[in-house]
Amino acid sequence: MTSIVIPAHNEAQVIGRLLDSLLADSPVGSAEEETDIVVVCNGCTDETAQVAAARGARVRVIEIPLPSKHAALRAGDEHARGFPRLYVDADVVIASADVRALAEPLNNSSGVLATAPERRLPLAACAWRVRAYYQVWQRLPAVREGLFGRGVIAVSEAGHARIAALPPLMADDLAASLAFAPGERLVVGSAGVVVHPPRTWSDLIKRRIRAAVSTAQVESRQRQGEAPEASARTSTADLRAILGKEPRLFAAVVVFVVAAVVARRKAAKAIQAEDFGTWLRDESSRQG
Repeated sequence: MTSIVIPAHNEAQVIGRLLDSLLADSPVGSAEEETDIVVVCNGCTDETAQVAAARGARVRVIEIPLPSKHAALRAGDEHARGFPRLYVDADVVIASADVRALAEPLNNSSGVLATAPERRLPLAACAWRVRAYYQVWQRLPAVREGLFGRGVIAVSEAGHARIAALPPLMADDLAASLAFAPGERLVVGSAGVVVHPPRTWSDLIKRRIRAAVSTAQVESRQRQGEAPEASARTSTADLRAILGKEPRLFAAVVVFVVAAVVARRKAAKAIQAEDFGTWLRDESSRQG
């Protein structure tokens, strides 16, 4: 049985669309109906639990008082029934057909321990600078090949053992991606997930500040030997390679660099204070 764990903190606005997508093409009595869906509402002060519970008996809702994604993931593991196991952010959209595509490589002897879907970023409603930023971001080698930034990671039982040993980290998806060698992880081309990007420049900067802080935390744990020794940082060589292939993206690269510089400057105080618990959430990506 495939299990899906969905950590959710005040996601009443968006969790319904995810659950509806997961349930839509799984008719009663089908094999897909045996998919185990666990929503872990952590420290919610809105109606997330009620919205999830309204989807019926196929969705099990767990509530914990602590607003912590790490605690929610561990609680989800305690209640999940099987493998492969998917960890899915509440603000993305993925269908059961994509879940099956992600589970398939984990059910054979290929040596793949973790999978993730291709990203689909609806950018039409975003400000032009946000669209420019993502034009570059999506072309970065680490972004194309890594499992992070997709809101979905699927693991086999052996893969789960690998990530369960990781320390609590803000960048849990980045750390999980780095925990697997290239031959152990796979981006499944036949599976897709809709990841809603921030619509405004200010919300994009919030996301980039969070990324800068969480990357610094991962690197700090790497120095202590508590996180996988690998990197997903963007290099100037990466940007030069993009421009070499597509010179028309020069303005977009400038926007990308400006966003990175602004975010790193704003993140410096939190990094210095080792504040790895403040979660800056953009709300524009959660608008209908």
